[in-house]
Amino acid sequence: MALAIDALRHGWAISVDGALTLLPAETGFGPRTTAPRMLISAARAATLKLANQREAAQPDAPVLIRGAEAFDLEAARAIADPALDLQFPFKGPFLAEPIAHPDAARAAMELARLAGVLPAFLVDPDTVGEAQQVASTDLAEWRDPARLKIASRARLPVAAAEDAEIVAFRSADDLREHVALVIGEQNGERAPLARLHSECLTGDILGSLKCDCGPQLDAALHAMADEAAKGGWGVLLYLRQEGRGIGLINKLRAYRLQDQGYDTVDANNRLGLPTEARDFPVAARMLGLLGVRSIRLMTNNPAKVEALEAEGVIVAERVPHQLPPNPHNARYLETKRDRTGHLLK
Repeated sequence: MALAIDALRHGWAISVDGALTLLPAETGFGPRTTAPRMLISAARAATLKLANQREAAQPDAPVLIRGAEAFDLEAARAIADPALDLQFPFKGPFLAEPIAHPDAARAAMELARLAGVLPAFLVDPDTVGEAQQVASTDLAEWRDPARLKIASRARLPVAAAEDAEIVAFRSADDLREHVALVIGEQNGERAPLARLHSECLTGDILGSLKCDCGPQLDAALHAMADEAAKGGWGVLLYLRQEGRGIGLINKLRAYRLQDQGYDTVDANNRLGLPTEARDFPVAARMLGLLGVRSIRLMTNNPAKVEALEAEGVIVAERVPHQLPPNPHNARYLETKRDRTGHLLK
């Protein structure tokens, strides 16, 4: 898995299940490389008005397309990247072909997301070297939260709480290292105030006004410090899942599309990516390793509650965690309320 993800970032070909040899459209290289077919995500197919060519029984399945001529990398990138839609407005006509190996195709889409590249591939390109082998079943093993372990822990005084402890978690093949911040004295008999916070470089570190991530993080830490002062405790899980799981580069691409008028959901879908791709079983595993079975969860997202409860975590209470909007994130918050079910007033 790690080698396959690395290959996609470098623009090298991968072979999934020995059935599909795929070259990433975004990062692939070779001036004379062509392929008779392309594999694109269902969401990108819908953007390109190819939704009627998806299999009705599997509307979220990738789409395999063939054009009148072979695809070179320039043509492939024009199909894959919505930033090029205005420059190359006319695409097709394309013929959708049956996918003989659907598990391999789905795995390829997931690998692209994990690598942070656009989910589009040249299929069986003619001038690639040896492809990195990967099995679609490797994804299930890679995702297995049981592989996550506590790697280290240390005292970490922070501005909100000088008695905090940081705990780092590591999995064998996953280069992302998640952390938890425990505030106050851990009490196994008392449900902590908890927050699942997905990494947001732009909001948490740079103070972006396009989202509410930075203020939410700061408010959560101070709320946990207040809880500790009353004899309780808190735990913040900082999950390395930038952009709701689509990665930093693709998040910035989505920002660019938002500047053109698309909302968060439509921007992600134009990129061919899911609206929600976070790994909540990892969060449940982190809580389990900390000995936490029940929490009071700070969230406005009922889907987070459902996801954790599905993994065996008891959510004793949902604690609203809403902050005032600003002129730059008002539409973003409205989209969360209207299209992704967040409980915002």
